[in-house]
Amino acid sequence: MSEPLVKIENLHKSFYRDKIEIKVLENINLEVESGEFVGLMGPSGSGKTTLLNIISALDSPTSGSVLVDGKDISNLNEKHLGNWRNRNIGFIFQLYNLMPVLTAYENVELPLLLSNLSSKERKEHVETSLRIVGLEDRMEHYPRQLSGGQEQRVAIARAFVSDPKIILADEPTGDLDSQSAKEILNLMKMLNEKFNKTIIMVTHDPEAEGYAKRRLRLLKGELIDG
Repeated sequence: MSEPLVKIENLHKSFYRDKIEIKVLENINLEVESGEFVGLMGPSGSGKTTLLNIISALDSPTSGSVLVDGKDISNLNEKHLGNWRNRNIGFIFQLYNLMPVLTAYENVELPLLLSNLSSKERKEHVETSLRIVGLEDRMEHYPRQLSGGQEQRVAIARAFVSDPKIILADEPTGDLDSQSAKEILNLMKMLNEKFNKTIIMVTHDPEAEGYAKRRLRLLKGELIDG
């Protein structure tokens, strides 16, 4: 039996404010198999984004272990972490996080600039990714020339252009109208089902929750089945 893609054991996370300990995550145990679409729900302040940040090694646990594809990411130094993150993690954010001075094409290409791909190979990857999200005719447009739904499509293309093992989505529909949100969720569903992308999605949206194949909830820092 193969190891889970993500394996978290006895994870605790605390922050300190004026020497006062604030517990954010307590005794989190989680396994995510390759190809899963996991929805992570919970009220604001329950630790959802913190958990995503720990899985992506943008933050580290106070105690406990986090293994991604069998690798203990807490043992990597900052230089190796950047390379590891670029190869293994794709991010989708609520507010898109696109560079306003770059075209859609250039925004999607950004993760590939750290790779060993040639310019021709990068071009093929970027064009394929934008075609998959339905924006092959918007490659030279800047973010200000796109709708919110189109900007999020660019962000999704950027998230999977380097073929990461995991896509982490933090409130991906939170800034969209209901029709655009539905289109984005269907796109993520397609990435999961057609391309077998492992997705962990944080959301407040009950409709978005329904797209996840497994639902979990964080309540006061503790993880429970949804």
